[in-house]
Amino acid sequence: MMSNLFPREDTCLKGNNYNGEYFIARITAVPVLFALSAIGAFFPLVALYSSRFNLPNWLFFITKNFGSGVIVATGFIHLLAESSEALTNSCLGGVFADYPFAEGIALMSLFALFFFDMIANKKIHDKAKCQTECCEIIQNQGAQEYIVNSAKDLESSKSSLNKELTVAKENTTTRTPSDDQLLRGGENLYQQILNCVVLECGIVLHSIFVGLSVAIAGDEFISLYIAICFHQFFEGLGLGTRFATTPWPEGKKYVPWLMAFIYSLTTPIAVAIGIGVRKTYPSGSRTALITKGTFDALCAGVLIYNSIADLMAYDFIYSDELKDKPKRVYFAAYFWLALGAFAMAFIGKWA
Repeated sequence: MMSNLFPREDTCLKGNNYNGEYFIARITAVPVLFALSAIGAFFPLVALYSSRFNLPNWLFFITKNFGSGVIVATGFIHLLAESSEALTNSCLGGVFADYPFAEGIALMSLFALFFFDMIANKKIHDKAKCQTECCEIIQNQGAQEYIVNSAKDLESSKSSLNKELTVAKENTTTRTPSDDQLLRGGENLYQQILNCVVLECGIVLHSIFVGLSVAIAGDEFISLYIAICFHQFFEGLGLGTRFATTPWPEGKKYVPWLMAFIYSLTTPIAVAIGIGVRKTYPSGSRTALITKGTFDALCAGVLIYNSIADLMAYDFIYSDELKDKPKRVYFAAYFWLALGAFAMAFIGKWA
């Protein structure tokens, strides 16, 4: 009882695990991680838009599904697990020892993103529907003017006027199937773009802490460095494939290239910053653990929701792209999805 009246002694580390070794290797991590991140993120874009590359469709099929699996595993293994490890550190104690904050924050993040996604989809649907209805109104007004003019010009010909009225009525009251297709197509386009932006934000924020961890790693630096190299390449491949397979509007063609560039830069910049503060950055302190754990949990909720609802469910359940394919193609897609998740989960042993 009395112990609660006095502040508890802070037993968290005041520094980090940096031991002064492998300094040159840490420096090389900046260009190496940039190159691997860029290769993974830009390869699908270059292969799709450059006439010099004539890659077969099956290669895009593999990279798309493999990349989706990578993103799923990133949310669970590389974000939620690391967040739980940070927020359950014994030195934090207090409320952190009594409640699973990592899972709670991830759940809150997931529901917040779902609410945002729900509102955005409603607005997208209403906007697309309004545009379609406006087109119909314009067509109706034009048809009605045509009827009036025809009546004046052909008043003496009753049979001819009846034919014109019949044709005009059919054109104004019938909604063609292309209207519904246009409505659904507009919604799907905006949804895919929104998914890309959300994925980019979650992964880029996570990449900051990845870079810092490489810069200040101790005895585990070599194994961590190698694992992060694969981590960045696979993650970039997953993002880049999504960017490449999204039908960007004409005025936004530069956006996927910009997002791929931002992803490629984030981890190397974080490594460079980490090297600069390697002797002063207290990665094991109470503040650092709570900060890292909180942001990792937030990103975990984002990636888990996005990867399951917008990647797995959309590709395998709601989209017609796989439904129209033979069963062997359907199960092949699942195989590459699972392999991507396994590869990223395996890397999670070291990174």
